Amino acid sequence: MISRNILSTGEKLPVIGLGTWQQFDVHDSDAVNNLNEVLETMHAFGGRLIDCSPMYGRAETVVGVTSQATGLADDFFYASKIWTTGEENGKQQIHNSLKKMQRKKLDLMQIHNLQDWKTHLKTLNSFKEEGVIRYTGITHYTVASHNQLQSIVTSEKIDFVQVNYSIGVPDAENSLLKACLENNVSVIANEPFDKGRLFTITKNISLPEWATEFGITDWAGYFLKYIISHPAITCVIPGTSVPANVKTNMFAGSDPLPDIKTRLKMRRFLEQL
Repeated sequence: MISRNILSTGEKLPVIGLGTWQQFDVHDSDAVNNLNEVLETMHAFGGRLIDCSPMYGRAETVVGVTSQATGLADDFFYASKIWTTGEENGKQQIHNSLKKMQRKKLDLMQIHNLQDWKTHLKTLNSFKEEGVIRYTGITHYTVASHNQLQSIVTSEKIDFVQVNYSIGVPDAENSLLKACLENNVSVIANEPFDKGRLFTITKNISLPEWATEFGITDWAGYFLKYIISHPAITCVIPGTSVPANVKTNMFAGSDPLPDIKTRLKMRRFLEQL
C-alpha cells in the first residue's frame, strides 16, 4: 500500500481507506459481525483511515464496536464530522463521537458539508490545541461547493479537505486540488465511484488491454488508481460492507500508478463508452 504525507505534518497515511455511509448503519448482529471482517481485511492489506459522521445513523457506534472486536482498534486512523449548528451543539457532537467510536481522541474531525463552518472551525482549533483531535478538516460532496472549499483552503488554516472526486466527476482538478497542494492541505476523495454510476457505465465492458500495465485487473482498480495517481490526493474512501470488495479496493493502492498521459487515456476511454 502506497502512503502519502499528511501535508501539514509529514505523517504517513495509506492512500486507500474506508467510507461508512450506509454500510455501517446496521443493527443486525450478523451484519455487525461481517463488518468485523471488513475492518480485519482492510488492516491486513494496509488500509487505516475510517471515515464516519453523526449523519450516518449508527455508523459511529458500529465503528466503535467493530474496531474493538477486531483487537486492532489502535491501528486505525479515525475520522468523523460535526453535523449540526451552534457552538455548544458542535462541542457536544465531538464528545458524542469520541464516546460512540470508543476513542480518547480522534485523528481527524471535519465540518460536514460546511454546515456552520465558521463557528465549528473555532471549536476544532480549540479542541486540537487541547489534544482532543489531531487534525481539522472541511467536507462536501458536490461540484457546486468547490469554489467555497477553495476559498476556505486559501484563507483558513486547516489540515484536510474531503471532496467528491472521481474519473467520472473530475471537476476538483480544475483548481481546487492545486490550491490544496499550494496551501499544504491534504485531500480525502469521496464518491470515488460516482454513487455507483461508473460501474453501471462499465457493466459487461472489458478493461482495455493497456490497463494491465498498471496492475489494473478490475474496474474498481481502474477508478481508484485514477484518483490516487493525482499528487494532491492523500486518501480515497470507497465504502463497502463486502470483505472481498475491501481486498479489491486495497490492491488498487499499490504501484505502479498511471502517469499524466495514461490518466488522460483512461478518461477518454471511459467517455467513449
